[in-house]
Amino acid sequence: MLPVAAAESPKPASSASAPAAELSVADALVLGLVEGVTEFLPVSSTGHLIIANHFLGLEAEEPLLGTDGRPLYYRAPSPQYPQGVPLTIKQAADTYVVVIQFGAIAAVGILYWTQLIAMLRGLLGRDPAGRRLLINLLIAFLPAAGLGFWLHGWIDAHLFSIPAVIVALVAGAGLMFFAESWRRKHANRAAPPAELTPKQAAGIGALQCLALWPGTSRSMTTIVGGYFAGLDPRRAAEFSFLLGFVTLTAATVYKSYKGGAAMIQVFGWSNVLLGATVAAVTAALSVRFLVGWLTRHGLAAFAWYRLVLAAALAVLLALDRL
Repeated sequence: MLPVAAAESPKPASSASAPAAELSVADALVLGLVEGVTEFLPVSSTGHLIIANHFLGLEAEEPLLGTDGRPLYYRAPSPQYPQGVPLTIKQAADTYVVVIQFGAIAAVGILYWTQLIAMLRGLLGRDPAGRRLLINLLIAFLPAAGLGFWLHGWIDAHLFSIPAVIVALVAGAGLMFFAESWRRKHANRAAPPAELTPKQAAGIGALQCLALWPGTSRSMTTIVGGYFAGLDPRRAAEFSFLLGFVTLTAATVYKSYKGGAAMIQVFGWSNVLLGATVAAVTAALSVRFLVGWLTRHGLAAFAWYRLVLAAALAVLLALDRL
């Protein structure tokens, strides 16, 4: 998932630690499960979390108050926002699902620790391949990071909706079918991602920008980018996971710094830790599954899943059930 909406630092409502609103254990489990399972699969974690929030009733727009009755802020009063923007359940839930990405990040760190150590050694000048991999990841990271920072407000206001997710699910499925057909007609290299050229890494990064549209899938765009760069499915997935480690770490740290305090006041620490733990376990299983599946079967099954999900959502929307 590429989160793009960042909250301003809120004014604490009080020093009390009691949550200002209710997030049940079941809600925390569901959100952690959805985040962990979908974060690294090419199906869009953001799209699934938007759907999950809808069905869990976490879309309320009423302003929240702290334990002392003072308002909590999504954007604190400032010259740009003289009255401030009050915090709502929806905004707190959006921050929650970003913060629990720490669990998914930890899963990749554990599964790919040798590559992370190689990059650290490369940074110290002791591993040339690790240094090349680190440079490639940074090159691929920058396009979406810059564009997301510039457009996050517009995307948050206009694209975080189920109709927008439906469009992205269908468009992404079409791209996946095309990429899979392209891959089968061209030779793939089993070379490690460190052997990518800076131009190829930049191309993967450019495709990752498409994932700023909720429902597209960061994992899908970077795996497809790896295909077009000539990587085989396993190596394309590896580069996607490592790029996700960098992208998600940056987004989660930034979102936690900007909106984490208000989110904790709303939901409390225990549910955050529970969601992150569930996300870590399920993300590890998801990564293992995806590498094996892509090697044997490719992306087509995930593209069909996206089309089925889009059709189901469109029907529910037409029946006014969403």
